[in-house]
Amino acid sequence: MRYEQSIISILNGLDQGTRESIGMDTIIIEAGALGKAASYIAKGFSSVMIVVDDNTYRVAGKQLERLLAEQQVDRVNTVFITPNHVGDVVADEQSLMELILAVKQHPPDVLVAVGSGTIHDITRMVGYTLELPFISIPTAPSVDGFNSKGAPIILRGEKKTIVSSGPNAVFADLHILKSAPRELIAAGFGDILGKYTSLFDWTFGRITNEEPYMEQAYIITKQALNRCVGAVELIEQGEEQGIASLMSGLIESGIAMLIFGKSHPASGAEHHVSHYWEMDFIKKGKRQLLHGAKVGVSCTMIAELYHQLSAEDFGLQPDVRESVRNHWQEIKRWINDIPTDKELRALLAKVGGPATIEQLGIAKELAEQALREAHHVRPERYTLLHAYNTAR
Repeated sequence: MRYEQSIISILNGLDQGTRESIGMDTIIIEAGALGKAASYIAKGFSSVMIVVDDNTYRVAGKQLERLLAEQQVDRVNTVFITPNHVGDVVADEQSLMELILAVKQHPPDVLVAVGSGTIHDITRMVGYTLELPFISIPTAPSVDGFNSKGAPIILRGEKKTIVSSGPNAVFADLHILKSAPRELIAAGFGDILGKYTSLFDWTFGRITNEEPYMEQAYIITKQALNRCVGAVELIEQGEEQGIASLMSGLIESGIAMLIFGKSHPASGAEHHVSHYWEMDFIKKGKRQLLHGAKVGVSCTMIAELYHQLSAEDFGLQPDVRESVRNHWQEIKRWINDIPTDKELRALLAKVGGPATIEQLGIAKELAEQALREAHHVRPERYTLLHAYNTAR
């Protein structure tokens, strides 16, 4: 059974120019999609480079090698991205160069990313740099960046999102996704849950700072969020329909960013806090935490702060920007649409993910520091967190 009907409906509703700019010609979410990926690759390419790490090779890469051999694709090379000194596979200069050198030694017609977010970021950046197409094969429903054109890359210890390439096609095999570790599934749900605050911040920035806005992208993201929250019981139980709903929601969030051309629909203060934590871990040489797990917990913190600001009528203070004061009653109504931090923590706990900074492994001092300084991560974005910190 295929589950991407909502995605097909979204794509069919776009004008021809927008569909062409997205660049994807195939999205399949179903049990057995890996076999269809092999057929798709065999029809269009004669030389293939599969990009994996040790874990993703075991759960999908090895099987893809076999399927491509059955399809009589003669030239298949598999590249294992090497973990760093603390055992993390990260999208940094070393990983990029590792894949670039492999491409130069065994030039392929196409790159195939088999993994979760980091493998995709490395592959899309190298594909963009060397002008090679790439195909997405997610091994866990863990992030909303599989079909993104932005690659978060660590350069000299700082994380920067660089415009790169989106995939030609996405093949999400539910056999593989259902078997993903529970913490990865919970991370994907956390990334989706962060849309509660990202959509608020986007609307806030539009009305107080004249930031660009697209109603269509807002609606796509909101519907994906609502559908995933509505499927939380099925996701908790690991049911195929629940995992398919989560995977579809993650891809739809990516489509919203693609058609808007920026990350506003899916990334607000909760992501800025998450990135702040990540950069602190990088500087200290600590093992990274899952992106979606950080976003989920940071979303609870931002929700708590925003509800507090609403209760205190922050927007009526004399040192607040005039555009915030003028729209404060409307802004308060939007804040009321965000679930409370307790409600968000309950949802995260239900799917088996961390719900507090303690469970996540973030020190209280770092969490408090992020609330004071994370708006500097994307200073051009005027979130309520930004307004709060610059008004004090």
